[in-house]
Amino acid sequence: MSIKVRYFASLKESIGRSEDNLESSGLATVGDVWHSANPNKALPDNILIAVNMEYVGLSNPVKDGDEVAFFPPVTGG
Repeated sequence: MSIKVRYFASLKESIGRSEDNLESSGLATVGDVWHSANPNKALPDNILIAVNMEYVGLSNPVKDGDEVAFFPPVTGG
C-alpha cells in the first residue's frame, strides 16, 4: 500500500518536512497513517485531516493511492 502524506502551515514547520510517502500494508485508518509517519509525535489538538481533499476523522479508512493531508485550523483576522 502506498499513501502520500502532506503537512501544511505551522504543522509542516513543527514536523520539519512537507510530506512523506508511506509504503506499508499495516495502514487501515488515518490514525495509523499519522502514527506510522510520526511514531514519536502525538497528533496535535484541533488538527484538520483530509483524504483525497475531503475532510475526515482519525478513524476514516485509507486505501492504496490515497493522499492524506494534515493541517492546523485556519483563522483570519
